[in-house]
Amino acid sequence: MKKVFLNYPLVKFIKNFSDLKLIIYYNWERGITKKINKNNRETLIPIARDVIKHAKEGTLRQADEVMKLPSENYTDPDRFEDELNKVIKRVPIILGPSCEIPKPGDFKTLSIAGMSLIVSRDDEGKANALINACSHRGACLVENENGNKRKFTCPYHGWSFSNKGSLIAISAQEDFGEINKNDYGLRTLPVYESAGLIWAIINPKSTIDIQSFLAGYDKMLEIFAFSEWVYVSKRTFSGPNWKIAYDGYLEYYHVPVLHRETFGVDATNRGLYYTWGPHQHIKSPATEKGHVATETLGYMAELIDKPEIEWDTETLTYGVWTVFPTTSIASFDAGGRGVLISQILPGESVGESITNQYYIMEKLPTNPEAAEEQFDFFQQVVMQEDYAMGSSAQPGLKEGGLDHVLFGRNEQGNQHFHKWVDKVMAAKSDDDLNSLFKQEEA
Repeated sequence: MKKVFLNYPLVKFIKNFSDLKLIIYYNWERGITKKINKNNRETLIPIARDVIKHAKEGTLRQADEVMKLPSENYTDPDRFEDELNKVIKRVPIILGPSCEIPKPGDFKTLSIAGMSLIVSRDDEGKANALINACSHRGACLVENENGNKRKFTCPYHGWSFSNKGSLIAISAQEDFGEINKNDYGLRTLPVYESAGLIWAIINPKSTIDIQSFLAGYDKMLEIFAFSEWVYVSKRTFSGPNWKIAYDGYLEYYHVPVLHRETFGVDATNRGLYYTWGPHQHIKSPATEKGHVATETLGYMAELIDKPEIEWDTETLTYGVWTVFPTTSIASFDAGGRGVLISQILPGESVGESITNQYYIMEKLPTNPEAAEEQFDFFQQVVMQEDYAMGSSAQPGLKEGGLDHVLFGRNEQGNQHFHKWVDKVMAAKSDDDLNSLFKQEEA
């Protein structure tokens, strides 16, 4: 048996697979991949084996105990402000898929934790994240949601900036006076683009090591090849507290009950969790073939009776991929292979959130109108089922009806997420956070 080095807890049961032949060793600290299959398919094989093993045996890996979480974690305004400052503005956040701004000059705007941002692609093809505030007097520079521009001109006094953020022109400069333009570009954020996704840290002075934070998770996501996909559609809508909203993306326990009309009462309520630092992938040990929830919930039933050499890459990617602290990625079929990237962001107050749904596909849908109808349906399911239920829970939590909520041993994803929120909030400095991420990476 050859020794296997992996950056996630899967190693504890991979040791039982006598036929594992692939040696993978990631040295993310030096940015080196020692050995990796060119499309990463082999990195998903051990996960599929584990899922199928549980499926055949009818077993489920569980947390050690039921977890109690104080209700005030969802309702306390002071706690909410701490989460904004110590989590949302501190760790890398996905800003969207790369294919949303594929061409040089493409840009979009969005707001995170009250901060308006411009996400642009410059002439060298690099993604940039800029604070959407003119360095002259702070006016909002760009109101448009998206477009294509090589420069942004302030609508207040006419100062112009490149799509990298450099100050390139001051109107009536001879009257205004001399300043060093290099000192007055737009504030830029640390950006990392990988696996067809764009991350940024909402703090220009951050020293967080983004690759350590990801713990190799972006390399797993590369198997999708999102950088070659196409951006199809987007939906934006409001919901309950951001963690109440996000909780629903982290477990399957509710699916056959809350989504009985969507996925059916026979849909799985069991999930198996695989973690990379704070990030998680969820699959189901369900054995039913051809179920409507196969892509979204990660049924591996179609692979059970096939030799591994015939396991197709697309099926291996099925299931939910969550990117701490705000993003979920789930597969669907809408006249072609696609994923729904859900970005759940805190709203203006503790009881509000904003969700951006990005629909991207391997190829443009064969029937665009039918695809849009399906996307509308997905949005309505989330709003009318998940978020309506989450909103119904808020009054009881806020008014003291419950002093704590429970996450069962089968709700490992929620336990993992909330423990990581507390870990990040407890870190006193960026150095402490980097140490925490490196410990997980090791």
